[in-house]
Amino acid sequence: QRPPLISAVKRQLRIRTIYENKLLEYDEKRRLVVFWVKCEAGTYIRTLCIHLGLLLGVGGHMQELRRVKSGILGEADNMVTMHDLLDAMHYWDTFKDDTYLRRVVMPLEVLLTSYKKLVVKDSCVNAVCYGARLMIPGLLRYDHGIEVGDECVVMTTKGEAVAVAIAQMTTAVMATVDHGTVAKVKRVVMERDTYPRRWGLGPVAQKKKKLVAEGLLDKHGKPNEKTPAEYLRAVPDAAAATPASPAPQDTAMADVKSEPKSEKKEKKEKKE
Repeated sequence: QRPPLISAVKRQLRIRTIYENKLLEYDEKRRLVVFWVKCEAGTYIRTLCIHLGLLLGVGGHMQELRRVKSGILGEADNMVTMHDLLDAMHYWDTFKDDTYLRRVVMPLEVLLTSYKKLVVKDSCVNAVCYGARLMIPGLLRYDHGIEVGDECVVMTTKGEAVAVAIAQMTTAVMATVDHGTVAKVKRVVMERDTYPRRWGLGPVAQKKKKLVAEGLLDKHGKPNEKTPAEYLRAVPDAAAATPASPAPQDTAMADVKSEPKSEKKEKKEKKE
């Protein structure tokens, strides 16, 4: 599909998946069709109607559109009137009781109930809000059946949604390792600094700061030639980032390139 002429996105062809179509009603006299479609996010239904008309050879356009479901919420779920909302707000303003207001306004976590959950420690919540990866030391509990690449919801111990993340480990791996990346953040839900900042205060971070101050790590905390072997063994991620020695082929190429310069200097000296 290509976005329409008046569009907020770049007008380039994009692929969208149509999962299901249902013909609900057909009026032969008015040549009007009512159909139901289950599609991927970002699908242009107006363009779909035009394409269906072209395929049928009769032409077509969209006359009316209604969204009946988004995610797990349908048009019949928790329906309230504007008067219900007004009454609930009046009850809150008058008596400071949010019982009715909570029935009318659902929490954000309702949208994420179908996702598999990763429960994290309070000390790492704010780091995740700033986009940090979820690591094994910050993980408390997790659902069964998580596979690599699955979308999961990162939650606090109180049941608050922190972020939507992409799993980097399976459930079996999470249960057996003591370090590594559990998930990468895809979309942060919670506001920053809702929980206090706690990163940089753990034993590993304190040791890294000390080694940086002593010159045993570079200013970015990466290993250098002075880094002790004990630290590299204790922190596998740091060992993987150790700079490799230059390849002998590069030095040989540098020697070959430097030879013509010396020859030019000798020729100049002879001419003088």
